[in-house]
Amino acid sequence: MTPTQSLIDWLISGVTILTANPEQPILRNAYIGIQSDRIVWLSTSEPKDFKIQHTLHLPDHWVTPGFINPHMHAILTMVKGVAADLGFAPSYTPGIPKGTQVNPEQARAIAQLGAVEAMLAGSTLIGDNFVHADITTEAMASLGIRLSPSWRIHDVDFSRVGNGEWHHSAQIGDKTLRSAMELHSKWRNDPLVKVNLAAHAVDTCSDSFLKQVSELSIANNMTVSTHLGQSKVEVNRVRERTGKSSAEVLEDVGLLNHKLLAGHCIYVSDTDIHRLAKNKAHVVHIPKCNAASGRLAPTPAIKKAGINICLATDTQHGDMIELMRWALATARIQNNSVTDEWQPHHVFHMATHAGAAALGMQEDIGSLVVGKKADLVVLDASSPHLRPHINPIGALVHTGRGGDVTRVMVNGKWVVVDGVPTRVDIEEITKAAEKACKELWSAQGHEYD
Repeated sequence: MTPTQSLIDWLISGVTILTANPEQPILRNAYIGIQSDRIVWLSTSEPKDFKIQHTLHLPDHWVTPGFINPHMHAILTMVKGVAADLGFAPSYTPGIPKGTQVNPEQARAIAQLGAVEAMLAGSTLIGDNFVHADITTEAMASLGIRLSPSWRIHDVDFSRVGNGEWHHSAQIGDKTLRSAMELHSKWRNDPLVKVNLAAHAVDTCSDSFLKQVSELSIANNMTVSTHLGQSKVEVNRVRERTGKSSAEVLEDVGLLNHKLLAGHCIYVSDTDIHRLAKNKAHVVHIPKCNAASGRLAPTPAIKKAGINICLATDTQHGDMIELMRWALATARIQNNSVTDEWQPHHVFHMATHAGAAALGMQEDIGSLVVGKKADLVVLDASSPHLRPHINPIGALVHTGRGGDVTRVMVNGKWVVVDGVPTRVDIEEITKAAEKACKELWSAQGHEYD
């Protein structure tokens, strides 16, 4: 339904707007008008002949599209400050809490903590997948943000993977797929929730199981998230099992296409990159987690191949602004220079429009354009670390931080105001999550003060 042009529910004025629209990238001292869930005004001129319900005059503030964070495991907030120093993905690392050990109450508490951290730093869409997705989707949806959730789908016995054992079971696979489709059925009519299929990785999913995922994706028009080339263990295990690379297996089973979001892509060959580009798959770049473990995804080669690259935080933090800085710096390190192909506006695009495109939602979100959904972030740009305002996108990427976010709007509704969530109690969330994490770490024999 086309919005009635005579009404603006919220008019924000005096702001610098970073639109993520290449045709009109920056508007200074500008106005943005919201009616219901859509943008109806975007200009340096004040709107005329509109009835204005609410106004916000915010000089020295920037407005950006909501950041799209398509690859998270909010429950793995429980290993923040630890997993980054172990050098390996939490699910493969012995001695730390695992998803198989988390109960529903703990899952709810920790997932809310991870999601609220990301929202407060400007993420308006989170693509989360892990255990207890039925519980965590409800918990995270209570914040008012967009979600692209899924169960962690696999047919391996994850209780044995930490010990180096890959035992595949049709029973496990059937259970995770059934849970995934039940989640899809439950949320299919919710405008803020778009359930996907998250096939964990090619080493933890057998070929026959991946074919089932492919068939479900096609039949239900669902995107598929996965980890691709995230570790040498994965690469070697898949090579031993199939004689192929993970990308080859995904192509063979019908998953390597425009609906695939391939996370990490650290260990991918030139041939793999060509295969990803040919099939129009999307790469989800996770630069901080990668770099903190001493590894870099070959993003210059991936970008040069024409592959859509989006950004995600994964497990260590929820700050997409910091993530843009890591993406830019790690690409330049690999190029050993500053190039025209890796500039702040490129990684800003990755954090916004590219994520929307990967999820097939670019017509509605990912940039600030009249007619699109009102998903936006307001940042206080008055602090010394963001001045001078010569190049706002450059300043945001190089020196901005999630703590600069003051307001977040999703679908025309404020979910963060003055740095505080509007729909949940942040103190209750942090207390409940701390309690849950203490229980999980104590069960592993660790002291927790």
